[in-house]
Amino acid sequence: MEVEGMSGCEVVLIGGCYEQIIFGYRIKRPGQSWDLEPDFTHHAHTASLTIVAVSDQYVATGSKDETIQLYNMKKKIDQGSLLYHNGTITCLEFYGNTHLLSGAEDGLICVWNTKKWECLKSIQAHKGQVSSLSVHPSGKLALSVGTDKTLRTWNLIDGKSAFIKNIKQNAHIVQWSPGGDNYLVVLNNQVDIYTLKTASISGTIMCEKRISSVKFITESIIGIAGEEEHVRLYDTNSKRCLSEFKAHDTRYNVNFCWT
Repeated sequence: MEVEGMSGCEVVLIGGCYEQIIFGYRIKRPGQSWDLEPDFTHHAHTASLTIVAVSDQYVATGSKDETIQLYNMKKKIDQGSLLYHNGTITCLEFYGNTHLLSGAEDGLICVWNTKKWECLKSIQAHKGQVSSLSVHPSGKLALSVGTDKTLRTWNLIDGKSAFIKNIKQNAHIVQWSPGGDNYLVVLNNQVDIYTLKTASISGTIMCEKRISSVKFITESIIGIAGEEEHVRLYDTNSKRCLSEFKAHDTRYNVNFCWT
């Protein structure tokens, strides 16, 4: 699930499901109430969706059918398919309105131009699948983790590896902080906080159960959700839990974000 900021008092909530469909709702906030209004639905794939990414104009979805499907939210039309990967699409991330990065079971990271939707670069990133990727706010670097137990830094200018770090387990989430001075890596129920200057771990946050979603809210505050009942906010400097609230009674697999 993704939440896309809009002008005025509206945001757009976008989600995908196992039934191969993406759906969008406009959330209007004229006062204190939140009014949900259906905006669009689109039968995007021939297999279940695995990942959703959003820019100001486009929704990109990945699936087990090995394709990336594009939907134009403004024009309400199918924008076509991106075909390059072999295997399930595992991660997608827009960099502004100019580029889309994709990763898949084939170990490739592809960089797409959003103007002509051309594949500008294809990087053999991991020996196993690419589990997660994240683009630095500058657009010059990217991080990726895969099932080969490595964390890799990529120079997106030349498409070459800048740094490889072996880790003890297969990580499933990697994410830059908003300012790009720090990044986090999630391994099952553990969040390791790294400092860019030293490329070393500055601290670790442990949860009782597996983590399914993490989001930087500010440069030093993150939200964590997973198989526990609670969503928690942590300070990445002190590693202390700032607050928590019970959000659900069962396993939580929906990604969340703030705008």
